[in-house]
Amino acid sequence: MSKVIIMAKGEKKGKKPHKNKPTSKKYSKYKIEGDSIKRERTCPRCGAGIFLMTTKDRVYCGKCYYSEFSSKKTDEKSL
Repeated sequence: MSKVIIMAKGEKKGKKPHKNKPTSKKYSKYKIEGDSIKRERTCPRCGAGIFLMTTKDRVYCGKCYYSEFSSKKTDEKSL
């Protein structure tokens, strides 16, 4: 009965358009050099498989919010 009412109103249910989801970028965290595989830094709290985001002054884990700040080394030369 409800299908007849919907069709009578002119509303049709069809397929929804496909939304492209952003792909994972974990492939960029590995580098193959010869026979060895080099990995980026992983989170010490979460363990292997969870990589840290690196910026110019810190590293950060988006899962557990762990962060490390790099020490600023300033070489001041007196003239």
